[in-house]
Amino acid sequence: MGVTKTHVAIRSYGDIINARQTGRELAQELGFGLADQTRLATAISELTSNVLHYAGLGVCTIADQSNQAENCIQVIVEDNGPGIPDIELAMRQGFSTGGTLGAGLPGTKRLVHEFQIESRPGFTKVVIAMMAPKMGRVDNLVR
Repeated sequence: MGVTKTHVAIRSYGDIINARQTGRELAQELGFGLADQTRLATAISELTSNVLHYAGLGVCTIADQSNQAENCIQVIVEDNGPGIPDIELAMRQGFSTGGTLGAGLPGTKRLVHEFQIESRPGFTKVVIAMMAPKMGRVDNLVR
């Protein structure tokens, strides 16, 4: 189960599109609905845009972490930029240090099922995941 892993270097806006499309295609392949595909693609766009805006370059890793019970896509976005000085503040809707609307990180958290962030000067890592139960599971039936 879960063996697909793709690394997308984030160096330009074209890379954001590539990462977004890679996530959407994996979600479609795993049977996620259109709404979940769109939420995942949007989350990837937000996180990779932050990489370009604040760090200049980074990497986005998209992995199939499915198991017998559920399909799972995990996305890890990492960079070696300045870091986020106050994660709690950065997670508040409307807060921005970059002149944006400040919806990126809190908005991303609302789009996905799991969200983790780690940051310090020289390193930021955001891990997100979306899960969906596998269709046709019969192991809960009483015999």
